[in-house]
Amino acid sequence: MTYPIRVRACALIIENDSILLVEFQDERGLHYNLPAGGVEPNESVIEAVRREAKEEASIEVDVGPLAIVYEYAPHLNSSKFGETHSLQLMFECKIKDGFIPKQPSIPDPNQTDVKWIKLSELNEIVLFPNIKEQIITYVKRKNSIEFIEEHALEG
Repeated sequence: MTYPIRVRACALIIENDSILLVEFQDERGLHYNLPAGGVEPNESVIEAVRREAKEEASIEVDVGPLAIVYEYAPHLNSSKFGETHSLQLMFECKIKDGFIPKQPSIPDPNQTDVKWIKLSELNEIVLFPNIKEQIITYVKRKNSIEFIEEHALEG
């Protein structure tokens, strides 16, 4: 079955006033993304966050609160990022003890590195999506969004 919107799961990892980002070099030049990717069949959003953090940054994470929700609607954006309508759910995550972020042995196409970028230097990089202001606001306020999973409900 095909759905009209793609759900992406993202890890928002902040430590020591820095954010963990995945570096890419492609036709759009040098840019960064959160560790993220599409939710696969028979996978929960939380499971997808964990998988993507491992695949893109070689780390295991504890998934915390939902921090930011971002929608890309091609018809409202001149299809500047393609034709796929997507909803990105960004969860605050903590790296589990013993794991150090690094480039995976089999990186995504065009992935060149995994880097800590100082929050004070966010405006110096290209970030897709361009949610720098929202990240800074979240870090200051920690105004998370309640995320409810049916299997966790009682009754």
